[in-house]
Amino acid sequence: MSGTGLGDSDFRVLEALLHKGPLPVNTIGPKVWLTPGSISVAVDRMEKKKFVRRKSTSGDRRVRLVELTPKGRALIAETFWEHAAAMETATGVLSKEERLMLLRLLKKLGKGRESETRRSG
Repeated sequence: MSGTGLGDSDFRVLEALLHKGPLPVNTIGPKVWLTPGSISVAVDRMEKKKFVRRKSTSGDRRVRLVELTPKGRALIAETFWEHAAAMETATGVLSKEERLMLLRLLKKLGKGRESETRRSG
């Protein structure tokens, strides 16, 4: 990530959009562990860099979706695969069972954090 100019929160937002597709701003925040104020600032910053754009939905004008631009998609796709390769190398010392346990624990942490953010937001 260091060579991309992306900060941790920007990477997490772009990764969520890469894997989940366009999302409302208020949905992104809990997924990437950012408060409502922080996610708005992050989306503004990435919009200025032309990595994302906001678009209105046809059903409700109040809901604005955030989606990757072609520039943002190209950046996060390359960065994510480099990150995934680094994680593969880092976890290479674990057995298959240990990797599965780690995956379950990380998912549990993520879901717990997401529900905690919803309760406090």
